[in-house]
Amino acid sequence: MFAFADRVRQSTPAPEPAAADGLTVLTGASDERIFTAMRLLEQGKGRRLLVSGVNRDVRREELRALLPISGRLYDCCVELGFDAQDTMGNAQEIAAWSRAKGFDSLIVVTSDYHMPRALLEIRGMAPEVRLTAYPVRTPSLDTARWWRSATGARRMTVEYCKYLVVLVRETVLGVFRDAPADRAEPAGAA
Repeated sequence: MFAFADRVRQSTPAPEPAAADGLTVLTGASDERIFTAMRLLEQGKGRRLLVSGVNRDVRREELRALLPISGRLYDCCVELGFDAQDTMGNAQEIAAWSRAKGFDSLIVVTSDYHMPRALLEIRGMAPEVRLTAYPVRTPSLDTARWWRSATGARRMTVEYCKYLVVLVRETVLGVFRDAPADRAEPAGAA
């Protein structure tokens, strides 16, 4: 648990990423994730941006009005994904989008504490895509002293448990994915 928390603490500020084919941001409690992803798009860090997990009640124009990005760039290069309800759904949405676009590399933007699990989920759905993490610091979480507040302790503990579940699942599935298929003996072979 403490190694996980230390990994989260050390993940921000994220180093400036090299350009990738595309960018994706997982929505959540903080709008800072979306603002950060838009800034990376403006800097040319990716050709297109998928905002994954957008609330179905949000309209494209409403989101555009909240963002500090040119209308032209938003209209040409920002796509909204409405299918994801959770992190696994984000991973499915992101994998389908990257395949449809023919992208081999993505910059993934999400909260610092959420990044380890998000990367595991996305890698499980799109192992062929090179992922670059760009975690965003969570203002309401003191990652250096998370255990000192009930909210911080709960958030880190719950996220760590979710991470472990995904890690075990992906490890087991990986073993089965990588296992050679049983080969049947040809008829008449002894």
